[in-house]
Amino acid sequence: MTEGMSRRRLLLGAASMAAVSGCAGGASDGVGADGRVTVELWHGQADTARKALETLVAEFNRTHPKIRVEAAGGGVIADAMLQKVTAALAAGSYPDIAYIFGSDLASVARSPRVVDLTDAMHEGPTPWNAFWKPVRDAVTLNGRVRAAPAVLDSLCVVYNKKLFRRAGVPYPRAGWSWDEFTDTARKLTDPGRGVFGTGWPGAGDEDTVWRLWPMVWDLGGEVVADDGRHIGFADQGARALETIAQLVRDKSVYVDPSGGGEQMYQVFQGGRMAMVGTGPWQLPDIVGAKLDYGVVPLPTYSGRPVTISGPDIWTVFDNGSARSRAAVEFVRWMNRPVQDVRWDASAGSLPLTTQAANRPEWRRHSATTVGLDVFTDSLRTARVRPVHAAYPQISQALGEAIVSVLLGKDSPAHALRRCADKADAALRIPR
Repeated sequence: MTEGMSRRRLLLGAASMAAVSGCAGGASDGVGADGRVTVELWHGQADTARKALETLVAEFNRTHPKIRVEAAGGGVIADAMLQKVTAALAAGSYPDIAYIFGSDLASVARSPRVVDLTDAMHEGPTPWNAFWKPVRDAVTLNGRVRAAPAVLDSLCVVYNKKLFRRAGVPYPRAGWSWDEFTDTARKLTDPGRGVFGTGWPGAGDEDTVWRLWPMVWDLGGEVVADDGRHIGFADQGARALETIAQLVRDKSVYVDPSGGGEQMYQVFQGGRMAMVGTGPWQLPDIVGAKLDYGVVPLPTYSGRPVTISGPDIWTVFDNGSARSRAAVEFVRWMNRPVQDVRWDASAGSLPLTTQAANRPEWRRHSATTVGLDVFTDSLRTARVRPVHAAYPQISQALGEAIVSVLLGKDSPAHALRRCADKADAALRIPR
């Protein structure tokens, strides 16, 4: 994705929402003397994504003369939007729409000012079942739709064909195993040339963590156990961490200490890394680096492919009935396939619906970008992290465990036990 949406962005805001629950109401109902309703949108986008969104907003305003959307942006990038919105809610002066990371929905939705969109989305112009399942899951909390989807992605492996050819190693193919992945990374590692087989973010942030969830799910684990009081990946997490430990023993993994994996991507785009797990947002930069590359689904333990998707969302806040209705009209308009495809193509995202994925404009766009179809097809087996209030604490504990294994400071089994102790304690806190 573009700079303002970099998934790096997956950093989870840990700000407390305690003050939000009791916040005062927002501004006036927003209806002008001419009957026009003004809607304030905070989006946090930059560069290409910002320009694309502003173009769409301008078109919406032209075609909806009774509504004016003001896309001021919010004054922060998307990574800082949770903190910005949290402070605004506590102060009682908040926008009508805000771009929020999907993993933050459980925290934000604790505020009574978040509009329930269940009826609006189920009865909207875009059929609810047309949205990919990861999209539906990401915006649903306790059976209610608490946001509208904004962008969608998936995680696959991008590989440097030149490095594979030079090492005489066959290109990876769909259905490959994690053992094949670690073996391939070892074969492609060339210390003399400064080449790594693969990379993994090592800052302990959400970008470090979310890459492990497909491995856990593939092994039959869950983020939270059925009892809601324990993690559901005690054994599976240790097995997944053992795969990382093998990469460390082979000295085939570049550990990126920077937040969001930016250095890791620079190493890959500089031709010194053979394989990198990433999403469609990175393809424009990879294409710009003029790499001869390919894209393949994630490896598997079970032979049943699974990946992860991290949808981001439009959250609508209650500033009075007129502004709420106008805000809902805008986000539903953005979700329509015609607008969705234009936004996706500019923002480095994937279609929110099967309808959008089948549009000729998307098929033409996909045909011009190597591997984009692989990311789209992988949505059929994609899952999302649970919308759970304790997820930030679980993520932090798992991030610490992953980093300790990446740095060779801890065994997978011991690292996971420490993770379980902290995460289980968080799950037992009444919410």
